[in-house]
Amino acid sequence: METFLIRALQLIMSLSLLVVIHEGGHFLFARLFKVRVEKFCLFFDPWFTLFKFKPKNSETEYGVGWLPLGGYVKISGMIDESMDKEQMKQPEQSWEFRSKPAGQRLLIMIGGVLFNFLLALFIYSMILFAWGDSYMLPKDMKKGMQFSEVTKQVGFQDGDILLKADGEDLGRYSKMIRQIVNAKEVTVERNGKNVYVQIPKDLMNRFMAANIAPYHCRVPYVLDSIMPNGGYAKAGMQRGDSIIAVNGTLTPVFDDYDAVINKLKSNAPKDSVKGASRIVNIVYARAGVADTVTVQLDSSYKGSAYPYGPDHFFKVTTKEYGFFESFPAGIALGVNTLKGYVSDMKFVFSKEGANSLGGFGTIGSIFPAQWDWHRFWEMTAFLSIILAFMNILPIPALDGGHVLFLIYEIVARRKPSDKFMEYAQMTGMVLLFALLIWANFNDVLRFFFK
Repeated sequence: METFLIRALQLIMSLSLLVVIHEGGHFLFARLFKVRVEKFCLFFDPWFTLFKFKPKNSETEYGVGWLPLGGYVKISGMIDESMDKEQMKQPEQSWEFRSKPAGQRLLIMIGGVLFNFLLALFIYSMILFAWGDSYMLPKDMKKGMQFSEVTKQVGFQDGDILLKADGEDLGRYSKMIRQIVNAKEVTVERNGKNVYVQIPKDLMNRFMAANIAPYHCRVPYVLDSIMPNGGYAKAGMQRGDSIIAVNGTLTPVFDDYDAVINKLKSNAPKDSVKGASRIVNIVYARAGVADTVTVQLDSSYKGSAYPYGPDHFFKVTTKEYGFFESFPAGIALGVNTLKGYVSDMKFVFSKEGANSLGGFGTIGSIFPAQWDWHRFWEMTAFLSIILAFMNILPIPALDGGHVLFLIYEIVARRKPSDKFMEYAQMTGMVLLFALLIWANFNDVLRFFFK
């Protein structure tokens, strides 16, 4: 429950910031061109608003809705999600959106996307300034990778050290998946020799269909944090102890330990004496000296301890940035992130891609289970990139749909009719709500049938 609340709070904080910045972009350009903004709302407010106020001598009412699916600004003289048809029947006013030149209306419509992208670049710059740029290379992970069944079917084996994709060194561990799925051949080190694995064109689709991480780094099970009343603590084990065997089975890496524990759990007789199947003999090493203890695991077959991550065992490269250096580096990082996201969109237009779409549950799961400002800002910047890109798509009801019709107006030198714009807006809203329902339905299916 605590993990859920931490992730939910991060998600709400992140989306709130992104929505305010996005709608603030529309608002700023509208006011710059003297267009009246009737309402600025964080989240949607069908039927009622949680909070609202209107400053004295202001034309704009500010509010917070109860449905956290986005937000909006209601701009006078514009066919938008408010579907205010009565206003559009009135004579055109000088302070309305529809009375302004097409160029000004275009800037108002791209203001949200522009502000989201600029926000992402600023956040990335400040991340580099505050924390620097840290990464690990797969070639330095000398215990290799642990692969999913789908990845093994291609030809990879547990313990393979990933080296190259199409003859080019694999880059950062956290981002190398694009190089792998887009390559024809991946070079790995296996038992001291180079081995070449042929990559099928549909590998990414296979990964998405499996809905499981294709690989992760193999590390020894060295205890980092130990719960005070857990089985390991009661057995006298300490931080830094390395588990090397369980019930006589060697466990050189954490995945070996996990396999032994999962087998014990699955084979536990249902009518056994309470807790008997959860008593295990652990061989561990401390300062090079091995010892054996008996550990009582909890009901989930865990010893109430957490291991060190890969960065404890393998080389981590960190580049520090000064304040002014961070901006060009942050811009480059933001642009490359956008390019990578755009290139990944081709995988969405497939059966596997559609089934892999996720809603708020999926978005929330990318935030860390424990509060981590570094990770929070990384995810917020990434979501800002996604929000900017998705909103500029030429789909009615999105900013990109309005931009498309404005470009048509500039080229054809005539506006689409109000009736056409109304139908386009309704069609776009139906499509977006259908996509939203589908994505969140996928989350429900994953929760109950994972």
